[in-house]
Amino acid sequence: MKVVWTSVAIEKLDEIERFIAQDNPKRASEFIDTLLEKGDSMGLYPDSGRVVLEISYPEIREVFVCNYRIVYHRTPVRIEILTVFEGHRSIRIDELEH
Repeated sequence: MKVVWTSVAIEKLDEIERFIAQDNPKRASEFIDTLLEKGDSMGLYPDSGRVVLEISYPEIREVFVCNYRIVYHRTPVRIEILTVFEGHRSIRIDELEH
């Protein structure tokens, strides 16, 4: 299944990388690679993520990488990565682009 990263998700990755790079540029790059790999793997395992508890729509799911959440929309033909953010935060449906 094809995986598409939304512009919001890409912006969030850039923000995360800039934040981590303040302390460790190499670690920032490596962590972004890990997030990208995990998101892209959702094309192979689209049902492996759990339903986002705050939203409760079965087609909007999430996976965790360390303390970050990758939220995606599962359609019959593709996966849309909607956003990436720190896991301690809650999310509202109006924050998601899809």
